[in-house]
Formats: sequence, C-alpha cells, structure tokens
Amino acid sequence: MKIVVLGGDGFCGWPASLHLSALGNEVTIVDNFSRRRIDEELGAGSLTPIRSNAERRAAWAEATGRHLDLVELDVATDYERLLDLLVTLRPDAIVHFAEQRSAPYSMKSSRHKRYTVNNNVNATDNVLCAVVESGLDIHLVHLGTMGVYGYGTAGMKIPEGYLDVAVNGEAGEMHREILYPTSPGSIYHMTKVLDQDLFAYYAKNDALRITDLHQGIIWGTSTPETQLDERLVNRFDYDGDYGTVLNRFLVQAAVGYPLTVHGTGGQTRAFIHIQDMTRCIELALANPPERGVRVKIFNQMTETHRVRDLAAMVARLTGAVVENVPDPRNEADENELHVTAEAFLDLGLHPTTLSQGLLGEINQTAAKYRDRVDFAHIPARSVWTKDRQPGIPAAYREDSPGGLPTDPVTAIDAG
Repeated sequence: MKIVVLGGDGFCGWPASLHLSALGNEVTIVDNFSRRRIDEELGAGSLTPIRSNAERRAAWAEATGRHLDLVELDVATDYERLLDLLVTLRPDAIVHFAEQRSAPYSMKSSRHKRYTVNNNVNATDNVLCAVVESGLDIHLVHLGTMGVYGYGTAGMKIPEGYLDVAVNGEAGEMHREILYPTSPGSIYHMTKVLDQDLFAYYAKNDALRITDLHQGIIWGTSTPETQLDERLVNRFDYDGDYGTVLNRFLVQAAVGYPLTVHGTGGQTRAFIHIQDMTRCIELALANPPERGVRVKIFNQMTETHRVRDLAAMVARLTGAVVENVPDPRNEADENELHVTAEAFLDLGLHPTTLSQGLLGEINQTAAKYRDRVDFAHIPARSVWTKDRQPGIPAAYREDSPGGLPTDPVTAIDAG
C-alpha cells in the first residue's frame, strides 16, 4: 500500500510511519516540523534525545533496508503543493496526524488559541479538498481524541461515534442515528469536534472514505521499530504543556519531584499504549469503509483510570510522593467515564495494559534519561481561565517559605 503520513515526524506520526514501513508499505512522511519549533518557543525539549529527521530516516534504512521519503510541507497553508503531491504520488491512503495536539498549549493565550484553530481546521479541510480535487479514491485515517465526547457522566457507555435516539414527531416516535453529542474541554478538543463535522459532510457530499479514531491518552514511548536503533527513539514529552499525565508522573518519580495530581485527582481518563496506537492505525487502514457510507469511527483506547489511582500506582512502584495541586483546567473535579471500545478488539488488537508495561517504561525511559529533565518545565502552568492557578507543588512555588528546591532528589536507581 502507498501511504502518506501527515505529521509523520511527531510523537504519534513517527512510530506509526515506522510501523507501516516495517509492514512493507511505501510510506511518505509530510511534515513542516512545527512541533520542533514549538520546543524552541517553550524552551522545553523531549526527555529522549530525538535526532533530525534525516538522521532518523538514515538509521531506519540502515536497520531495515527500507526507505522513508520526506516532503517538507505545511498542510494548513500549502494547499497547491499538497494537491500536487497527491496527484503525483497517487497514494492509497492518508494518515492525518498534522495538527497541534496539546490541550494546554491551545489554552496558553489568544495567540495560541487562534494558531490551534487555524492550523488544525485548515489542515483538515485542505486534506479533504485536495482528495476531492485529485479525483482519487483515497482512504483518509484521522487521529482524533476521546475528548470530543467530553468527560461528563452520561449514565451510559459512550458508543463508538454514533448514538441511536428516539424523537417524538408528528407521526409518533421516530428513531434516528446521530453523532454522539460533543462537549470539548479545550480549544484543541474543539478543533477535533470541527474535524468530525467536516468528515461527516465530505463523506455525505463527496462519498469520501474516512475513518476517525477517537483516541485516549497515549502512554509509553517505545515500539519494536523505535527500539531497533538509538537514533530512532521517539520523543517523550514531560513538560506541563505537552507531557501526557502518565508520562509526566513517570518523569516526576524518576527525579524525586512530587507526583502532581490536579485537584482531587478524580478525573477519569481513557488510555492506550503507543505501540497499540500503531497497531490500531494498521487495522484501520486494513478495514476501510466503502464509498458513500458514513464515517467509520473507532474509540481508540484500551482502559480507563482515575488520575489519583494512576499516581498511586506509580507511587507504589517507585516510592514517589503524591501531592495534590491546583487544577489549571476548567473541568469537573470528579467524573465517571464508561466507553465502548470493541471494534479494534474484534479486529484482533491485543492491548498492552498498564499492569504489564508500566515498570518497564519507568526503567527503560524515565530513569534512563532523567539527567535531561529541566525542573522548571515540569509543572502545568497554562491555565484555562483567569481564576485558575498553575499546578505547582507547594515547595516549588515562588512564594515558598524555604525558597525553590535546586537539586533533584533521585527516587529511582537508573542502574
């Protein structure tokens, strides 16, 4: 299969590109390297030392004999080049990761909100327009988020995209199928809601074949492909803007920083290991929808946990201290989350659970690279509204009576 991976240099795009290449597909990465520039903007970097894309692709060729092509292109602004690329390559499928992926980053300021909307929504619409204008029958697989549903208690399991409803009409009760009602919690999540509506329209109007993956929070770093060579290592974000909650806990434990539980820690979230994400992309590509049918939606997650329970799990394994800190997000302190996620299991996914893989992730990644941690970037400082406070532990606040700690206290033996 000939596949274009948009955003193929990023946190999800890179391991997905390697996995698809390893399966024998002809993979072309498209990226404008905006995520690397955001590292420079924030003054934060990956815990793992990520190489240039040229070095990465050279290492992949050396390790496997397979080649990844690269096209540097901004999907949100370079429409004509994107269209020309599709017409020239004539891919069978596009995997769309080319969006700003951080909820906290999208809420930092008005500038960050506008950038996230402009980048994400324009990128998606440009891809859809280009597929239509190319006249090609391309299957589009998009990485969305469970956050489109929101995190309120619905009193039912969240279905995979669609909800059967009964409506009282003039002729009596009528049954309809609608997209599950959305409730985004950030500007980032809002862009994924807008993506979902764009997909529904283009599938209906232009008979595009589209699969939308509503993904849970990624944890972990390594896949079998990234472990082939140190130069292939995937990025691992631990900062308050891009670090996902569990990866941040792992780094905090590795350097003796308190595990920062926002609010009560009663927020329930869905999770999936990064290796399972690559497998889900493979399964989605292998099972496309037919032309003229609705968008195929999968809930791409494997388990749910409360944040405080995750912190307790990491604390038991590492001896780390847990500290409740202010919640910078505008969200409920407690929520239930019940999700239907049978489609990928039915297609053969065998998930990696936290109980199986967490200890290895602590030792192989968090402890191994702990000397690269910058303490100043650990706390979540981006606040959703003016009355929210950053999630900073008491001892690390500027008004702390004892001053700010300067030396890390190692909690895990890296050896």
